[in-house]
This record gives sequence, C-alpha cells and structure tokens, in this order.
Amino acid sequence: MKMLVCVKQVPDTTEIKIDPVKNTLIREGVPSILNPFDGYALEAAARIKDKDPESTITVLCMGPEQAKTALKESLAIAGDKAYLVSGREFGGSDTLCTSYILAEAIKEIEKTEGKFDIILCGKQAIDGDTAQVGPEIAEHLGYPQVTYGLEAFAEDGIIKVKKETEDGAMIIGIQTPCVLTFTKPSFDPRYPTIKRKMAANKANIPVLGFSDLPDIDPEKIGLKHSPTHVKKTFVPQKKTGGIKIQEESAEESAKKLFSMLSDAHVI
Repeated sequence: MKMLVCVKQVPDTTEIKIDPVKNTLIREGVPSILNPFDGYALEAAARIKDKDPESTITVLCMGPEQAKTALKESLAIAGDKAYLVSGREFGGSDTLCTSYILAEAIKEIEKTEGKFDIILCGKQAIDGDTAQVGPEIAEHLGYPQVTYGLEAFAEDGIIKVKKETEDGAMIIGIQTPCVLTFTKPSFDPRYPTIKRKMAANKANIPVLGFSDLPDIDPEKIGLKHSPTHVKKTFVPQKKTGGIKIQEESAEESAKKLFSMLSDAHVI
C-alpha cells in the first residue's frame, strides 16, 4: 500500500492573541506546530502500515522553507519520505488554488514514486477551519473520497473507513485510489522515537518549486487567481448574562424553556 499524507504547518492557536486596534492576529512570537488533524491522518496511515509493513508513507507539505520542520516531525512519527512544495508563485493561494497545486505536486511525485493508493489529509487546518483542501484535492484528481474519518483499514482489496457521523459512526468501503480526511479519533496519535527523530533531522527533503511542476497552469495559482476574497475581519464581542434552566428532568427543563420563550413572545 502506497500512501501520501498532506500536512500543514500552522500557528499554535492557543498562543495567538488579537490586536485590539487592528483586529488582526498577532503572529509574532507565536510558535508553529504540525496541524493536529493532519497528525490524525498520519496516525491513520501508520496504523495501516502496522498491519502491512511493506506499505510506505510519503508526506507532502506546501509552505515556506520553515515548513520543513513539520515535515521532519512527520518523518520522526511515521513518514518514510517527505516533499515540500514552495515558491513565490504559490504565495497567497486560497484553498482552491492550494488544492490544485498539491494535486499537481502529487502527480509529479508519482512519476518517480509510483501511483499512491491512498491520499490522507486532516479534515481541516486549525488556522483556517475551511475543511476544503482535502475534498478539493479529490475533485482535482477525480478520486472518490470519504471525509471525517476516524480509522481506516485495508481489507479484501478495498479501504474500509470508520467515519464520524452525527449519530456516532459508520463503516464505508471505498476503492483505491482515493482521498480520505480525518478528524480526532478516540485514541492518541503515537509519539516519535529517538531513533526516528535522529534520522528525520538528517533527512534530505526535496523542494518542488514552480519550475518543477511542468504541467501546472499559472492561471490557477497564487493570490491573483484565487477566487476567495476577504472583505472584512472582526473580533466577535463577548456576550454576558443568560439564564440557566436546570429542572429535575430534561422534559421539565424543555417545558420551562418553552414557557419562558412564549411569555417573551419569541415563539
């Protein structure tokens, strides 16, 4: 089984503060981390490899040179090879352009690495929360997809995905090649070993720039060609107050809520 995991280096949102005047994120001094949801995707790939040691895991990231840190962390955890997609031409790309660039990079890598059976992504990045890149990669490549995965298993020539649903979970079978996105499972991802950390620090990570992707369309990349435009950003005002309804049973609480809303002419 040949697998590719897309990862992203993101700012640690627990450390981010808001400029009260500009209402923008203060990124100076904020540490960068491996996007947690991408870590869950990497763990899903690692569990497949646990059962099939002949499997390989390639890790792909788009970003500046410093994003190699996230790739080396991924190699220390479970990756076998890593590639960085980086170039000024890609700067400012929105999710549509980013997914297109990644899809073209995947095609280029496959020329030397061979066809990937599974492409795994986190369901979303914590610095954007769009949950669009993974599904868009599937559309660019023309692959079937399953989102909100918890675990994945290779069985009888197909991939079975345990998918999170509103009511719990369900198992979906999907043919390869395919794209899977992952959310937080019930277990914690594995930690890197000292041996893998040492190897990752010495790893050579190839960088794919614009000139390394000969089939890419320059009219589909970068800020200029991104259809997403941010009109306004703002910090929501905190609201205080409220009434807590806590009767002896859920039914009695619902009746009291209905009564209060009726008296207030809300319903």
